[in-house]
Amino acid sequence: MTRILILALALSMPVSAFASSDYSSLTQERKTEITNKLVAEGYEVRKIDMEDAMIEVYALKDGQRFELYLDEALNVVRSEIDD
Repeated sequence: MTRILILALALSMPVSAFASSDYSSLTQERKTEITNKLVAEGYEVRKIDMEDAMIEVYALKDGQRFELYLDEALNVVRSEIDD
């Protein structure tokens, strides 16, 4: 009975209640802001996504492919070279 009640409550909540932060859905404006920031830093942005509540950007710089992970303030918190 408790499981049914919890499920019913979860289903009645708006989807936005499950979002972890305001930046969980990337608008075109936000993607443009991210692209402009990274282009100014010398990157060529290829793709922008969300992963594990972080902004994930696939980009090129100096012939290298990168996966960049940004926080909501658009600071690069992790960078990986993509082979």
